[in-house]
Amino acid sequence: MTIDHHSVGLPAGYHAEGADVAPATAVSFLEGPACTVEGTVYFSDIANNRILTYTPGVEGFEVFREPSGRANGLLLDAEGRLLACEGNEHGDDDGGRRMTRTDLATGDVEILADSFDGKRFNAPNDVAARSNGQIFFTDPCYGDRATMELDHDSVYRIDTDGSVTRILTQPEIQRPNGIHLSPDENTLYLVDSCPVIDGNRKIWAFDLSEDGTTSGQRIVYDFAPGRGGDGMAVDSQGNLYIAAGISRSRGPHESGDIPPGIWVITPDGQVKGRIPIVEDVLTNVTFGGDDLKTLYIAAGKTLFTTRVEIPGWVVHRRNGS
Repeated sequence: MTIDHHSVGLPAGYHAEGADVAPATAVSFLEGPACTVEGTVYFSDIANNRILTYTPGVEGFEVFREPSGRANGLLLDAEGRLLACEGNEHGDDDGGRRMTRTDLATGDVEILADSFDGKRFNAPNDVAARSNGQIFFTDPCYGDRATMELDHDSVYRIDTDGSVTRILTQPEIQRPNGIHLSPDENTLYLVDSCPVIDGNRKIWAFDLSEDGTTSGQRIVYDFAPGRGGDGMAVDSQGNLYIAAGISRSRGPHESGDIPPGIWVITPDGQVKGRIPIVEDVLTNVTFGGDDLKTLYIAAGKTLFTTRVEIPGWVVHRRNGS
């Protein structure tokens, strides 16, 4: 007897009517990633509280730091030092709730910021850096909001003198997540993804002055009512590569209208296409490789890679070298 396997439905009398299949727990929740000039990819395993590394051509991965302070977004600054958003999610511990910078040559770790107005950050999530040394990071709370000492989800700037300035907060934005800069470093892009009914699923753009002040807020794209963006990358022509969408919605706050993938969108909001990814939940993406045409994508328990036609832009390789 030949069976058309694509037509096989639920096993009547075996599977409870109306029951859904949902994750019971997670052994990994990958984030990051960041790729060095030499090709090493650093990425976060939030659930297991560690930062991992992957070397192209080498099977498996290595542990770079454990515990990691619940590290989330990672980035290499203009000098090639590793910036880490130490968060407060996917674990019973409190996490680092701070921004750190690691000199990869010496291993020295520097705390850049751990509080604002005398209160600890919520859960630093993602980070962008300018060639002049300014650092921008998001500080939402997607976990237990009872742990918040600050009563807002905001975006901050760290200046070269170590001072910390809040540059965006409510009501202009709701829940800041991914963050990136345009190749000329004069536009700041922000993912505003608020997982409540009618919450923002927007990609914002802001003009960025020389001193790091934002203005001219405008919408690049709105993913509502589907799952919006998480992290993103930018290519050398200024196009956005946004990790967004989901195979199945996680509740009434989002629909399944946006399938998962890396969505390529121009600065003026034109959708150029989607690179499909077969695993939920997509979290972040970066460019690497000798020619900056290799994409590394963190999703669920897997670090994916693919090739693209347009080279990427990253601040530590702003001349493509």
